[in-house]
Amino acid sequence: MKKDKHLLENSAADYHKAEEDLLKRALSTSYTDRFHAMTRLMKLNIILKSAKVVHKKIDK
Repeated sequence: MKKDKHLLENSAADYHKAEEDLLKRALSTSYTDRFHAMTRLMKLNIILKSAKVVHKKIDK
């Protein structure tokens, strides 16, 4: 049981480290890169808002 707890602590630490790395990388980008990334996300959001999911019955 202790081993499982140790694995969970390691994975939580890994996620924390990965999150910090992403933040550092994001802060080191230029304002222009941030702007372009944000506009891409906004366009994707608009596309996903207007998407419709259609289910088809599978004939057997």
